[in-house]
Amino acid sequence: MTLTLLFSAPDRLWPAYSAALPHALAEAGIDAQITRETDNPETVDYIIYAPNETLTDFTPFTRAKAVLSLWAGVERIVSNPTLTQPLCRMVDDGLALGMRDYVVGHVMRHHLGMDAHILGLGGVWDQVAPPLARDRTVAVLGLGALGQFCATALAEFGFKTFGWSRSPKEIAGITCAHGADGLRDVLRHAEIVVTLLPNTPETENTLNAQSLALLPKGAVIINPGRGALIDDDALLAALDTGQIGHATLDVFRAEPLPATHPYWSHPHVTVTPHIAAETRPETASHVIADNIRRSETGAPLFHEVDKKAGY
Repeated sequence: MTLTLLFSAPDRLWPAYSAALPHALAEAGIDAQITRETDNPETVDYIIYAPNETLTDFTPFTRAKAVLSLWAGVERIVSNPTLTQPLCRMVDDGLALGMRDYVVGHVMRHHLGMDAHILGLGGVWDQVAPPLARDRTVAVLGLGALGQFCATALAEFGFKTFGWSRSPKEIAGITCAHGADGLRDVLRHAEIVVTLLPNTPETENTLNAQSLALLPKGAVIINPGRGALIDDDALLAALDTGQIGHATLDVFRAEPLPATHPYWSHPHVTVTPHIAAETRPETASHVIADNIRRSETGAPLFHEVDKKAGY
């Protein structure tokens, strides 16, 4: 039987996937036709999805067996009341490797104090060397697939690595904590904090005036997770007092970040334009094809979202 797959995503994504998806499907032994039209929703077997204005009502897709997201984050779709089909988030090597590279790069930048040398020492011959990685404490907030991958990479570099999640986790080489008390304990130790939590009502403003005050003075924040994890006003205030030494931010509540936002001009903020990790069509297409193959053979879907939890 030939399956019908709806590719419902922004137009800019289609050129790359138009070649990668058929190739991955063929390798997986899946006979499928890919459409971008929604004229016959009752004939669609699977929806390959990234947030767009065209598809907001999933009700007509009565035959669809799953919605397969191209994004790791699903906050823009998970609460859609018309979504009754199983929803799977994107977890793939390309996404994880990109996030690891970003996190490790910026942690090393702040650990080594590279900004001082890049910006110029102004003639001051300061020979104070940075500590070894084993003497620097880094915390990763959020221990999902990406958080675990990044925390493990940091531990392999030798950093004293803490991890925090809402529920208990055990990860080799990582000192794991959970719950409100665990978060407070982790923050009291962390000289560099990486935020990789999902965006849910429970995680909004995880870093606020109270939690930022727990950090050692001069701590660094790196946020490639979600903009809503940080109370922006509280972070700016903490930066102004020196409680937070620097913030490297890749995600924001409004994107693109408005030109008038104070992050752009703050001397202790680095803005990167949501580039920490991106879904790579070549690898993502194989994840999509593999999940369709599993579904068609009666196996459980990979990376299915718990809609009540929001991730």
